[in-house]
Amino acid sequence: MTFANVGGADRAVRLIAGLTALAVGLGLLGATRGEVAGIVVSIVGAVMLLTAIVGFCPAYLPFGLSTCKARSN
Repeated sequence: MTFANVGGADRAVRLIAGLTALAVGLGLLGATRGEVAGIVVSIVGAVMLLTAIVGFCPAYLPFGLSTCKARSN
């Protein structure tokens, strides 16, 4: 039994977007200086990276979504 609901293409997009958001939040928007926008963008980027790494997105659950390919048993 697996709980993965984030497929390969979705993971790649989340990885790239998460790294970008984290870099922008920490660098340009000043999360390291305590700027609220930078902190928020950095948190969003970190969550995107985490969901890409573990392959599970809790936000998909209430909607019954999954971007994983269907498996044949």
